[in-house]
Amino acid sequence: MTLPPLTLVLGGAASGKSDYAEQLVAATDRPMLYIATAQSFDAEMDDKIALHQARRGAGWRTIEAPLNAADAFACAEESEVVLFDCATMWLSNQLFAESNLGDAEVALFSAISDCKAPVVIVSNEVGAGIVPENALARRFRQTQGELNQRIAQRADLVVTVMAGLPLALKGTMPSGAS
Repeated sequence: MTLPPLTLVLGGAASGKSDYAEQLVAATDRPMLYIATAQSFDAEMDDKIALHQARRGAGWRTIEAPLNAADAFACAEESEVVLFDCATMWLSNQLFAESNLGDAEVALFSAISDCKAPVVIVSNEVGAGIVPENALARRFRQTQGELNQRIAQRADLVVTVMAGLPLALKGTMPSGAS
């Protein structure tokens, strides 16, 4: 199966978006690069990361990039396919680090654009819930929605996943995709 240069896979929490994105990447029969953005600060997150690693299994080259994903994209080989999981954790990390979001996003998009390998980005759709009660959560929700829109504008294929079921919002699902 062949993927377009940039694919965005969106979904809510526990929607199956990461699993679907992993299936897309694996179906290409190319060497797989996983750019991981999660950081663990507690046992619950340790368990979630371990579950994702076990589900992926062997055959993935992994680069941990909670903040500087641009450098990780620069390490991608043209023969590989890249899975960036996920833009939501990357954004959270940027906010907590009090990074300059504009500069971080410019570096991220430049690195994605320069990447010679097909890229699949996983991101959470966070705008379908209630209005958060605190300012940081509202800022995150707003910023995440805007980031998703900018990724979707650049993407050749945008897929939403709900209850484990993928639906193309933009572009055509590749033949061989679940």
